[in-house]
Amino acid sequence: MTGLLGAVLAGGQSSRFGSDKALAVYRGAPLLDHAVAGLARWCDAVVVAGRDGGVPDWPEPGMGPLGGLAGALIHAQDQGFDAVLAVSVDAVLLPDDLLERLAPGPSFVADQPVVGLWPVSVIGIVQDILRSEGRHSLRALAERSDARAVQCSQPLANINTRSDLDLLENDHGL
Repeated sequence: MTGLLGAVLAGGQSSRFGSDKALAVYRGAPLLDHAVAGLARWCDAVVVAGRDGGVPDWPEPGMGPLGGLAGALIHAQDQGFDAVLAVSVDAVLLPDDLLERLAPGPSFVADQPVVGLWPVSVIGIVQDILRSEGRHSLRALAERSDARAVQCSQPLANINTRSDLDLLENDHGL
């Protein structure tokens, strides 16, 4: 695959977490840093969507992960990338074979649809969904783009609360 852009979807409100989840520390570094480093293994460049200094959500903030993905896809298209590998800001401990499992896209991790490989060609579908009155979800994109649902060898981390982060720390001997 050529021209792969990594995108950390980091525009959420972190309401269940209680503070800015992207800045929460895991193994001595903010979750955002772990997500960026994880994507850097596979991608030619990595952007952060939905945060100051990053790629803006499209068409505006508050559109959920699909708005972040839309912003990343537009950026990818403008910069000449072929596809976007997207993860959430709490994407720690990504499996080494993630890209191999997802390629070719469109595809997503079945139990975490925010993690997916999206060719730039889906941008029109994403924009149509975000302009519509229906569900503005990654699952709606998966359905409309005939994306493959992929299983990983083990469930990916899903950190929604501080206790989720504490459990992850404890499960890995820290």
